[in-house]
Amino acid sequence: MRILAALSNSKQLIDIFNNDEDIHESTAKKVFKKDVVSSDERRKAKAVNFGIIYGISDWGLSEQINTSVKEAREIINSFFEAFDDVAQFLRKIVLEASKEGFVSTLFGRRRYLRDFNSSNYQTREFAKRAAMNAPIQGTAADLIKIAMIDVDCLLENGNYKSKMVLQIHDELIFKIHKDEKDTLLPLIKQTMENVKQIGVPLKVEGGCGKTFFDAK
Repeated sequence: MRILAALSNSKQLIDIFNNDEDIHESTAKKVFKKDVVSSDERRKAKAVNFGIIYGISDWGLSEQINTSVKEAREIINSFFEAFDDVAQFLRKIVLEASKEGFVSTLFGRRRYLRDFNSSNYQTREFAKRAAMNAPIQGTAADLIKIAMIDVDCLLENGNYKSKMVLQIHDELIFKIHKDEKDTLLPLIKQTMENVKQIGVPLKVEGGCGKTFFDAK
């Protein structure tokens, strides 16, 4: 959602993140046009927030939030009415991708899409969803790769005994030396949050434990 806010230059979304608000509660208030929303309305807004990135359909959303297709369609339409700049951004991506044959991440990495002219409707629709999703997911992948390089430099330049051992999507797993925990955790967090300035603050949370489950 932070990357969507940055790429679409949505002032409303950027303000939500700059003010460190709950993104799902804030969007729920706009979608349902209320000052106070229920936990169920927040849940529905959360599904829309993440679904928009994947070009979710009204049928797909209705399955996720267990509601009618009509209500799901109304929720999606309400989101795009509230965040018109996001709607314009996604439409622009699909239009440009259909003309150019590719989409790009914030850092210029491309994904080529050849199915916009397919005779198969489902294939064309998949190409549209991929066009909307790839710049966002691809930028997230770029950011974590750059973060891995920066954190590796941090560990090497500081002659730390701790090691980075695994990447899982947007998470990094470390084997932290017991004497370096208190020093390294804030340094790694700071390094990752400042990997690139994209116009929206990047927020990193971390934990420590004997197992991955405990660290979560």
